[in-house]
Formats: sequence, C-alpha cells, structure tokens
Amino acid sequence: MGEAMSGACLRCARPIVLLVALLPFLLGSFATLGAQPATVTVYSGRNQELVGPLLERFAQASGVRLRVRYGETAELAATIMEEGANSPADVYFAQDAGALGALAYAGRLQRLPEGLLQKVEPRFRSGEGLWVGISGRARVVAYNTRRLSPRDLPASIRDFTDPRWRGRMGWAPTNGSFQAHVTAMRLLWGNERTRAWLLGMRANAPRAYRNNTAIVAALGAGEIDVGFVNHYYLFRFLQERGEGFPVRNYFFPGPDAGNLINVAGVGVIDTARSAAALRLVEFLLSPQAQRYFATETFEYPLVAGIPAHPLLRPLAQISTPPVDLNHLQALEETLRLLREAGIL
Repeated sequence: MGEAMSGACLRCARPIVLLVALLPFLLGSFATLGAQPATVTVYSGRNQELVGPLLERFAQASGVRLRVRYGETAELAATIMEEGANSPADVYFAQDAGALGALAYAGRLQRLPEGLLQKVEPRFRSGEGLWVGISGRARVVAYNTRRLSPRDLPASIRDFTDPRWRGRMGWAPTNGSFQAHVTAMRLLWGNERTRAWLLGMRANAPRAYRNNTAIVAALGAGEIDVGFVNHYYLFRFLQERGEGFPVRNYFFPGPDAGNLINVAGVGVIDTARSAAALRLVEFLLSPQAQRYFATETFEYPLVAGIPAHPLLRPLAQISTPPVDLNHLQALEETLRLLREAGIL
C-alpha cells in the first residue's frame, strides 16, 4: 500500500513539478502580455506638419508610445507652469529658446545629461544644461524678386523705419518667432531704442499677418515687397511652386540684429514621469533626426557632422549678432513694449 501511495504521490507530483518549472516562463509571458509600452507626453510648440512625421519615426523605432499636444510655444509653456506638479508633460518641444528659458527660469526643467548637451555648440544650449537646441532657424528679410534686388535692401534692420518702406512690409507680431526677435533687439539695443524702432515701423504701416507662411505667400502674390520671417518657410514654397516663385531671403551684411539665429529645442519637465523622455531627446539629436531637419524642413542641423541643405547659406557664413539665447526668456517685457507701441 505504501508503495502504491508513493506511486500515486509521484503521479500527483509530476504536474506540480512541471508547473513550478514553467512558472517563471508563464509569469514572464503574462507580464509581457500585460505590460504597457513606455509612454512619453510631449507638449510641442512645433506644428504637427513639421515634426509629426519625425515623432512617428521615433515611436515606431523605439516602441515608445507618444502623446503629443500641439499648440503655440508660449501658450504651452504657460500651461506647464499653470499645471504645476500635476502637468502630464514629460518633454517640452519649443519653437524658440525664449520659451525654454522661461521654463528654465521658473525651475520647471531638469538638467540634461552632459553627453546630450555636448552634441551641440554651447551657444545653442542652456548654460545650466536645462535645454538643448535641436535645429537652427535664421531670421531673414524675405523679398519679392520682381520688385527688389539685394542691392535695394538696407544694411541694417533699423533702416526699415525709413519712409520709403511705408506700406511695403509685412510682419507677424503675434508670432512667437517675431516676439523672440524683438526680445533679442531689446538685449542688443535696450528698451528705448527698440521702442523707437517699433514706433518707426508702425509709422510705416506694415501689414500684420498671422504667421510666417502667410507672409511668404503674400510676398509671392505681390501684396508686399518685404517680410520678416524665419528662413525655411521660403524653401517650402520653392519646393511646391518651383524656382520661379518670386521670393528670396536676404541676410544683412554685418552682425546685425536682423540676423538672429534662434533654435527650436527641447527640455525635460521637472515632474516628468516617463523614464523614456531622455530617449526622445537623444533621438532628436541623432544623425537620423538631424538629417530630417536638414532635408525635410530646411532648418539648420545643430549636431556636428550633419550638413545643412545645399540650398541654405552655411550657418558659419551668417554674420550673427552677439545675443545669448539664454536671455530670451523675458517675453513679458517684450509683450508690454509691443502693446505700448500699439502693435499688439
């Protein structure tokens, strides 16, 4: 009977032993089935048309799920500050350094790893390591080639207050890039000279447009002769309409305030919950992403070794003014100046 009992026990024990042996694999399988992919929430001041395809590439290659909220750069920065510790944002992708500086100044960005910061020149990243530039954009004067040649254009952006430009110019005062440019002027010239320039420009009755795209379209249609925009909008029109599109970019000959180079950049929010946030930053600084900015959006790649699009004037050949991008965060003072000048 004992032997019979032993045989029965052995027969009972075999499935248990087998179950124990398989348990780690079964648990692993259940864990895999139940595991959620890492998720990163991005607040993007860059529009979906520009960066959406690139973010999709990251999601597909990494398996990280992205939740992207698109909006105006300044508005999203304000939202993050209002949301405080409850903000769902992990990564902030800004159109300009000013908004990144505002979040850094408010203590809402984490310090980035040195290895990521070192990928770009010091002038294109936070001095405290709190944000890093991803792509460069030059402020230019776009002009209608049927009415003007470079010889007709002034040597400084200050000279557009001359009455001969009355009724011939376009700008976008509500656009973040324009406002960051005015902030740079304040740093270079001081508030009073900047105010005088704004009043002089207003006296010349520039047409106000919603954004840079609308300005370049107006130039092509002959509504205006010159417009103040970022350099890359022109190349999208050339791509769609061909070389005959009658608009080109103009750079001032010296280190003029009109030749500002700003950056689109990213920072990781201090309350970020996703460990995958840095993987996105790393991807945006990768050769693949930098080539995307060079070839798809006509922006300047900022990582060494990635050439700009051959149609662009090399970054090193643009005579830039001595503006520290870390100090572009003082947007409120710029907005006040624009309101006082009757422009906003």
